[in-house]
Amino acid sequence: MMVKYPFVTEKATMMLEGENKLQFIVQRNATKQDIKRELESAFEQEVTSVRTTMTMKGEKKAIVKFADAKAAEEILSRLGIM
Repeated sequence: MMVKYPFVTEKATMMLEGENKLQFIVQRNATKQDIKRELESAFEQEVTSVRTTMTMKGEKKAIVKFADAKAAEEILSRLGIM
């Protein structure tokens, strides 16, 4: 499993509301295609873009944008976060 867990902060919540994006902590060896494939199969929502960055703690973070305008909120509610 490439995706470890959702990364929820105040900034991530603003991205969710304004840009329909979610942030996830992923394995360091995960590629953008791996992340996209795993999220699309797990949540049955189309992913339009994946950006990755390294956190100050050395973890890899993926910023994922979904095609459906309400997909990100639906996914967080399914996970029990929102």
